[in-house]
This record gives sequence, C-alpha cells and structure tokens, in this order.
Amino acid sequence: MKLIRFAGSVGLALWAGASAAHPGAHESASFLSGFSHPLGGVDHLLAMLAVGLYAARQGGRQRWALPTAFVLAMLAGAGADALGIALPAVEAGIAASVLVLGLLIATAARLPVAVALPLVAVFALFHGHAHHAEMGDSTLLAYTAGFALATAALHAAGFLVGRWLPQTVWGQRLQRASGALIAGAGAVFLGT
Repeated sequence: MKLIRFAGSVGLALWAGASAAHPGAHESASFLSGFSHPLGGVDHLLAMLAVGLYAARQGGRQRWALPTAFVLAMLAGAGADALGIALPAVEAGIAASVLVLGLLIATAARLPVAVALPLVAVFALFHGHAHHAEMGDSTLLAYTAGFALATAALHAAGFLVGRWLPQTVWGQRLQRASGALIAGAGAVFLGT
C-alpha cells in the first residue's frame, strides 16, 4: 500500500511539473539559462538521465556512443530550429523519448548499436529543437553550450547511478523499477 501511495505521489508530481516544463521563451538566453533548461523541465531531465542509465548497462562502445550521439543529435535539432526547419510534434517526440527510454530500462533491453544509436538520435533531435525554440534573444553559442553541458552532466549522472547499482537481483529490480517510473512519466506526458 505504501508503494502505491509513493508511486501515485511521484506520478502527480511529475504530471504537475510537465505542464510547466515549457512555459515559453526564456527572457534572456545566456549560458546559465541554457544550462538550466534541461534541468527545469522534468521531461528533459528524465530522458537525459534515462540515456545515462540505459548506457550504463550496455556493453562496449554503446556505453559512450549513446550519450555522445544524443548530445550531437540534440545540437543538430537546435541547428534545425535555428535554420527555421520545423519538426512535427516536438512535445510528443520528447514525451515518447521518456516513455521508450524508460521501457528500455524497465525491460533491461539490449538493442544492437545499429538500432539504439538512431533511436536515441531521433529522440535527441526533438529535445534540441525544443531547447532552441525556447532560447529567446541572446547569443546562440552561450545558450547552446549551456544546454549541451547540462545534458552531458545528466547523462553522466544517470550513467554513474546505473554503474553504482550492484549487479544483484535487488540492484536489477531497482533499475527496472526506475525504468518503469520513467516510462510511466512518459505515458503521462503523452496524455497531457
């Protein structure tokens, strides 16, 4: 019963945060506002932590390739918006990224690199597009450097948590439960 109450409380908190995640353009686009954008939107925060968590349990080059691909594709998405190239359903794409990445963690899926990299990159395009769309007026370089660094830091945090969890039944259950919570938040974001 306590677990159900806790899960319900987390769900409501995430739902409330999702509605305020993208209130409009930042008044001043500086390095700090760029850095704070991924941290201020629960949808961005969860997706970026999820990339790190997912990468932590992968083998070989996927451990570094997934977060790197995300950051590079996110910058490409920001560049597309800067050039006036619109992406359809940006917010739905961001919500879908939270859902799918959470499901990958919850199911302990191991996708081949030829599938995982494009999947992560497509999701990152939506995040980058949204970051740039909310930039406001100021220098592109400072703002972009801020959200790129914050994204890399969130990937690293997720990765460190994923590697810190023990390779025991308990540790695997905890990671899967984290993925389920992330996926649940993604489902809520898709519904709002």
